[in-house]
Amino acid sequence: MLTVEELMSRNLVTLKEEDDLVRGDDLLAVNNIRHLPVVKDGKLVGLVSHRDLIRAMARHERAPGAPPVRVRDVMTRGVETLKPKSAVREAIHKMLDNKFGCLPVVEDGGQLVGIITETDIIRLAGRLLDKS
Repeated sequence: MLTVEELMSRNLVTLKEEDDLVRGDDLLAVNNIRHLPVVKDGKLVGLVSHRDLIRAMARHERAPGAPPVRVRDVMTRGVETLKPKSAVREAIHKMLDNKFGCLPVVEDGGQLVGIITETDIIRLAGRLLDKS
């Protein structure tokens, strides 16, 4: 059985709840990614997607001198996750059934250890097709 830990990205780019949305937007652009886990003391507390940032920035038009919009104000809480030993098949079904672009991977206790994305699944499909 192929497990999530065999495909997941471990080199994570993350945000903190108090970060400014502009920082999130910059991290997405610089790292060419679409999802940013939000962590507190290494534990997953939320998730911000590229789409979330675009929506939030459009709604919170900043007037000169206005306080910055914080990640905690727009992040998704109660994020669906997987364990490292979860089957890739489970990841695929969760992503398809819920229209998720990614699933954070956490150890017991909520410690963030990775993320599996649509891109990881497509890469796997490509490798399998190349073998046939």
